[in-house]
Amino acid sequence: MTTNLTGEAHRPGRIEVVCGSMFSGKTEELIRRMRRAQFARQRVEIFKPAIDTRYSEDDVVSHDQTHIPSTPLDSSASILLLSSDIDVVGIDEAQFFDNGLVDVCNELANRGVRVIVAGLDMDFRGVPFGPMPALCAIADDVTKVHAICVKCGSLAYVSHRKVASDRRVLLGETGEYEPLCRECYQIAIAADASQAVDTDSDGAK
Repeated sequence: MTTNLTGEAHRPGRIEVVCGSMFSGKTEELIRRMRRAQFARQRVEIFKPAIDTRYSEDDVVSHDQTHIPSTPLDSSASILLLSSDIDVVGIDEAQFFDNGLVDVCNELANRGVRVIVAGLDMDFRGVPFGPMPALCAIADDVTKVHAICVKCGSLAYVSHRKVASDRRVLLGETGEYEPLCRECYQIAIAADASQAVDTDSDGAK
């Protein structure tokens, strides 16, 4: 048992979750923590969902183009197979993984691995997303980061989808999503509903 710089009694195995809306800096924070681990000469491995190819098929890339090499995977179970002899495991866009990710992270932490997870806590409807709620519940530490509401400048609450689609998973950037505070989000979804009614009325004529 050692003591870290904050005076906390430190054990290697732990789960750290970084969550928030889109454009809040989740991936930047994940990359920052992973690079600090690399500077400390720890053995690290970073994973992301194979479906996330927005900036790169292989690298984890933040919105400000900071990047770090990663391994794309289709299943959370593969993380266990690829994490032997690893000190720190990073997982980006965790909301896109299956719910088995919760058990995977627990098993890694119980083995003594530091697990750093970044992901959206809610989808565009404001509903808790994928395995993220359970990961927040079992985490040793949860950091919620915030984007800035593009309408009023308050802290953002959720990612509002600007395009018409009911698909829960729809990869996109500023053209498809915008961070909004709770109040501006309520105004936006009311406007979306009104526009949908108008569109349906026009189509019925």
